[in-house]
Amino acid sequence: MSAEQHGIQLLPVITLLAAAVITAPLSKRLGFGTVLGYLIGGIAIGPFGLRVFAEAGDILQVAELGVVLFLFLIGLEMQPARLWGMRRQIFGLGLAQVLACTLLLTGVGVVTGFPLVLSFVAGAGFVLTSTAIVMQLLEERGEMTTPPGQQMVSVLLLEDLMIVPLLALVTFLGPIGDHHPASGGIDWRHIGIALACIAALIVAGRYLLNPLFGMLASSRAREVMTAAALLVVLGAAYLMELGGLSMAMGAFAAGVLLSGSSYRHQLEVDIEPFRGVLLGLFFLAVGMSLDLAVVAANWRSILFYVVAYMLAKALAIYVIARLLRSPRRQAVDRAVYMAQGGEFAFVLYAAAAGVGIINAEQNAILTAIIILSMAATPAILLVVKAIRRRQAGAQADDPRKPDGLTGAALVIGFGRVGQIATQFLMARGFGISIIDTDVEMIDVARDLGFEVYYGDGTRLDILRAAGVEQARVVLVCVDEAEDGTQITALLKAEFPELPVVARAVDRVHSLALIRAGADVQVRETFESAVVMGEAALDRLGVAASEIADINLLVRKRDEKRLGLQLASGITAGRSLFFTGNADSADRP
Repeated sequence: MSAEQHGIQLLPVITLLAAAVITAPLSKRLGFGTVLGYLIGGIAIGPFGLRVFAEAGDILQVAELGVVLFLFLIGLEMQPARLWGMRRQIFGLGLAQVLACTLLLTGVGVVTGFPLVLSFVAGAGFVLTSTAIVMQLLEERGEMTTPPGQQMVSVLLLEDLMIVPLLALVTFLGPIGDHHPASGGIDWRHIGIALACIAALIVAGRYLLNPLFGMLASSRAREVMTAAALLVVLGAAYLMELGGLSMAMGAFAAGVLLSGSSYRHQLEVDIEPFRGVLLGLFFLAVGMSLDLAVVAANWRSILFYVVAYMLAKALAIYVIARLLRSPRRQAVDRAVYMAQGGEFAFVLYAAAAGVGIINAEQNAILTAIIILSMAATPAILLVVKAIRRRQAGAQADDPRKPDGLTGAALVIGFGRVGQIATQFLMARGFGISIIDTDVEMIDVARDLGFEVYYGDGTRLDILRAAGVEQARVVLVCVDEAEDGTQITALLKAEFPELPVVARAVDRVHSLALIRAGADVQVRETFESAVVMGEAALDRLGVAASEIADINLLVRKRDEKRLGLQLASGITAGRSLFFTGNADSADRP
């Protein structure tokens, strides 16, 4: 084979990689996230852009494995007990959101003059949020494991499950369409095959997977373990597809079944590189699928329905979230994250076209609406972020500044440390006054029922307005070390008898707080490390009384070292460290 032939074969691969390498980082650098970059890159090189690829379907079929692998990795994090604990969110929040969105989106179609069946199919497809986009956005923002993130994951899981009954419903609705004759009733054979595939997957996961990976691990062939991991994921996906179910759900189920395996972390490491590459390829293929000719011919209608569907879906999500007592900010975030349509809509619309509910042009228009909504989501998130920044600037002059507060304790800073520390005071019934300069944190705290006021603790007038003269103790819990030191120094200069308990971010900050006059300075790193050390000794079988003695000794030596550092500088007191070669007389 000639070099020219090699070049022709490699050009599409090189183009795909170049599109990903150029557009994704550039989009993320501009603040739009990688997803929008991939979509734009796909449009640029697709059949309606530079035409490097004449057909996106084949690439999309392969790239869907990225979503499959993504859901497998999510399943690995969802142990059965944890998944069972999320059942109310999945079947409560998830079902309520799906039903509300379906009703509202169907209503949009009916109101704008389309038949009920067509309106239902179009709306139901848009209800199925893009799992790939939401998961990617949550992961990029570090929100996957947060409670709001877990609620979104729960809804996505239910939506993935809903594709099965929706496809069955489309089949039954087919005879109602204009182009399809009446057909038979329930296909019990198909249902039986689906149940058999699910049972086979559960049995294999319960009795075969762990012995398989144990045998492969003993061979010490890393590449075989990687191949086995891919075999399990793709095999589970294929088994579910044979049963007429979602490949993604099969991969998720396999992940859940392996979540308690001792090989879970190795599987994550082996799958992650493939997941990242294929997921990026998926978004590129979705971009290629956008038929720009259809968009150009019907741009007014498409634009209208993108806006109408996204607004209607966002409204339904927000209302359901608020009715189920989610804070306002979380409800807005969920509505923005999940307002777009998703990749499963392509499957649903194709099925609807197959039974004559929609024609080819309607299928192309609905597909374009879904893709544009997916592309719009990262941009909308950026707009929401900008609006919140602007609100933060305006809220700096919020009339709800501290004025005449009289709590027994004044808490300055209500981040992760302040929130935990105040729990002790509230549990004992003490009144608390709280001030902070983080407007977003104030919004979240107010949504959760806390009275947090905007106030800069480095200003004496703000401290007086916050009730420092009536307080019996002040907790300085701000994030910035320099601010914490300045606030402590101001408090001890103006109110020398008032006890000040200050958060220290590290050892250097502890020394600064001591010099500033703090009555108690608590190093967050030291205290957490002490707990870790005690836990390690406990797991090693050391008696509780001996652990307590070691704890006391370590604290005394640390306190002594702090004293030496105050007198002689940060490098003093090194001899007080326990080391592997030390032979200290005061060792327990």
